[in-house]
Amino acid sequence: VWFYQRPVKLLLYLFPGCLDMDSTSQAYQHRPLTIKLWPPSQSTRLMLVERMTKNLTTPSIFSRKYGLLSKEEAEEDAKHIEDVAFATATQHFEKEPDGDGSSAVQIYAKESSKLMLEALKRGPKVKEDGELITEKSGSTAETVFDISGGRRDFISGEETAELLKPLTGPSSYNKICFSNRSFGLDAARVAEPILLSVKDQLKEVDLSDFIAGRPEAEALEVMTIFSSALEGSVLRYLNLSNNAMGEKGVRAFRSLLKSQTSLEELYLMNDGISEEAAKAVSELLPSTEKLRVLHFHNNMTGDEGAIAIAEIVKHSPALEDFRCSSTRVGSDGGVALVEALGDCKHLRKLDLRDNMFGEEAGVALSKVVPAFTDLTEIYLSYLNLEDDGAEALANALKESAPSLEILDLAGNDITAKASASVAACISSKQFLTKLNLSENELKDEGAVLISKALEGGHGQLIEVDLSTNSITWSGAKLVAEAVVGKPGFKLLNINANFISDEGIDELKNIFKNSPDMLGPLDENNPDGEDTDEEAEEDADHDELESKLKGLDI
Repeated sequence: VWFYQRPVKLLLYLFPGCLDMDSTSQAYQHRPLTIKLWPPSQSTRLMLVERMTKNLTTPSIFSRKYGLLSKEEAEEDAKHIEDVAFATATQHFEKEPDGDGSSAVQIYAKESSKLMLEALKRGPKVKEDGELITEKSGSTAETVFDISGGRRDFISGEETAELLKPLTGPSSYNKICFSNRSFGLDAARVAEPILLSVKDQLKEVDLSDFIAGRPEAEALEVMTIFSSALEGSVLRYLNLSNNAMGEKGVRAFRSLLKSQTSLEELYLMNDGISEEAAKAVSELLPSTEKLRVLHFHNNMTGDEGAIAIAEIVKHSPALEDFRCSSTRVGSDGGVALVEALGDCKHLRKLDLRDNMFGEEAGVALSKVVPAFTDLTEIYLSYLNLEDDGAEALANALKESAPSLEILDLAGNDITAKASASVAACISSKQFLTKLNLSENELKDEGAVLISKALEGGHGQLIEVDLSTNSITWSGAKLVAEAVVGKPGFKLLNINANFISDEGIDELKNIFKNSPDMLGPLDENNPDGEDTDEEAEEDADHDELESKLKGLDI
């Protein structure tokens, strides 16, 4: 819809960095352009197909109502949409061969957006092979049964019978969500025969946060009842998050877990997954060959638990999205995890934030990163990587992950020493949309290198975070100038640094035409200064800038 109403934005989306925003707007308004905007290159067309695929497979208000498209179906739709839009726009362009192509871009935008909306509203198609079943009645599809939208409270047996009544008759529901409602024994016993009657048609089950506030003994019995009722269902998606299960809870789901051989997505977040619980998960899952998404977050897994999770990862060659953040994993567990990830050649998203990996695990990760050719998002903040770990990873990423969009290395004690490697990595990532290097020690020297890395290209960049890096006005100015003119850029966070009051005024002046791009500066310390020798050497910021002005990344 956004592109449909703003074709010039699509022009910038398709041709990042070709023009600045002001000149593009003027060109569109007055028409005479110095470049041909049509036809787009083949690489540009492929990029649009990739982005449409990503959008079509992202949960939204449409997917909740009509169902979420599979990756395969989204790719097929995206290619068809682009082909049709390209053909329509080309026909229009051929009628005006002397034009600059801007009207063809407008047609391209409108047609693509219109067809994308149609695909989203259509929902998943019926697959002949039965992998994704969406039964249709007339022109509407009904697949999701969701009771999570009500108030978060205990539900009685009587209320459960009323809530689950739609499941008792013939239906096409293959996805159920019981999250946000607390089931006790009475409610579970009412739900049991209903679940037994529909389990063979279920593909997705969400039982996250469904026993809140229940005593342990009752909660374990409820989990056992649900597990037995759903045993034998052939699920692709299972969410058991937010149930504080621990090992006892994991084993309460023994029947369900042991019967799953086709899981594609498994979520065990905020579940008290200890070392023993992680071992239980590894023991009970019979097969993870089809697993694409595995999320452990906010658990107490530790090193031994991470080693157990690593065993799951080793046997998950199809893994695309792995999250093991805030799980108290140290160096030994970190090394085991990242070495196991080396077999996951299709990884697209990796989130290991907020653990205690240290340099050794960072170096180990750098050795397997080259295998992740499809990687688009990597979150490595607060891992105690320090300079050696950060340098190793930056050097590895520079030569791999060509489509990387999000790079997060915040809170790793990275200093100016490693900033050249980090900057070289950034320079090679022309599809980067978000960069987070906050809470490090880059100082002005590192900030200047990062700014130089961002100067050329990076037309899709929308957010940069360099807050809390002991940066003064000299470094902040160059970073601001590097990003302010990028099309679509939204936010520069450079708060909590050492920028002078005059520097703050200059920063605001740089962003005078787009003040919303500059984040808050309420935590900046204009009198801040470092006491170490390096800080004293960097006191003359003009000299620093002069020295680094001609530096090439």
